[in-house]
Amino acid sequence: MKIGFIGLGEMGKWMAINIVKAGFPLTVYDIQPDPVRVLVEQGASSVENPSEVARKSDCVLMSLPDTQVVEEVVFRENGLIDGASPDSLIVDLSTIYYSATLRIEEKLRARGVIFIDAPVSGMEARAKEATLTVMAGGDPIAVEKIRPVLNAIGNNIVYMGKSGNGQLAKLVNQLLFNISAAALAEILPMAVKLGLDPEGVCRVVTTGTGRTFALEFFTPYILQNDFKTGYPLIKAYKDMISAAEISSQEKIPLPVFAAAMQTYQLALAQGMGDENKGAMIKVWEKVLGVEVRRRSS
Repeated sequence: MKIGFIGLGEMGKWMAINIVKAGFPLTVYDIQPDPVRVLVEQGASSVENPSEVARKSDCVLMSLPDTQVVEEVVFRENGLIDGASPDSLIVDLSTIYYSATLRIEEKLRARGVIFIDAPVSGMEARAKEATLTVMAGGDPIAVEKIRPVLNAIGNNIVYMGKSGNGQLAKLVNQLLFNISAAALAEILPMAVKLGLDPEGVCRVVTTGTGRTFALEFFTPYILQNDFKTGYPLIKAYKDMISAAEISSQEKIPLPVFAAAMQTYQLALAQGMGDENKGAMIKVWEKVLGVEVRRRSS
């Protein structure tokens, strides 16, 4: 099977490299020349636009920043739709809006093109190690057809059901992560305000029953005042918007999510959009007049 890959960013570059290493013929495209050069050095070929990727591939994978970019790559002039043949496959590894996924799938199905939503979870380190979790939604026969490709990028490939279910599963995962990040932003400043040592309390909550991945990931950076490492708040905000949209449309109350959204929006309003989710702690540090940082010896 000839594979195409569009989007060679932080995650996409490593996924594409692992697909090459798995022995698949690979054609790549990205607006940035440097990662394209890296993939060509690894054995991939490159082209000038998405439509050429589609023409040279049986299956095209995308790893792109957001819904708008995905729709542009698929439907704009010289987009995938211009080069895709009937029964070809387009697999979206990006995290985008659930409603947009359904819309894209419907439009492509009308053209005879199969669309699979397969967002990934695991951050850059696991992309590099090919140990991502992949949540696939769409035609089950098509998912099985591309499973060898997905196995090249992840070690936990979970079929979630109909089109859109991959994005829904990813959203559930992200909401639990985001809520946990908002919770630590609120609770750790309280602990320090009451006199607990920042390093000590962080050690307790990352080894006790209250530990979460958010605590384990962000507390080391918080303690050393590093809010640049990791995915920026403004880009991750799409998950919160998507959940709010679904909650409204489906009339599903999400009170804990709604509270977390307030912390998220306060952080964005205070100019922390380019910082990681751990930066939300600065909202409540400011309110309480404390800092959760490693103390000088």
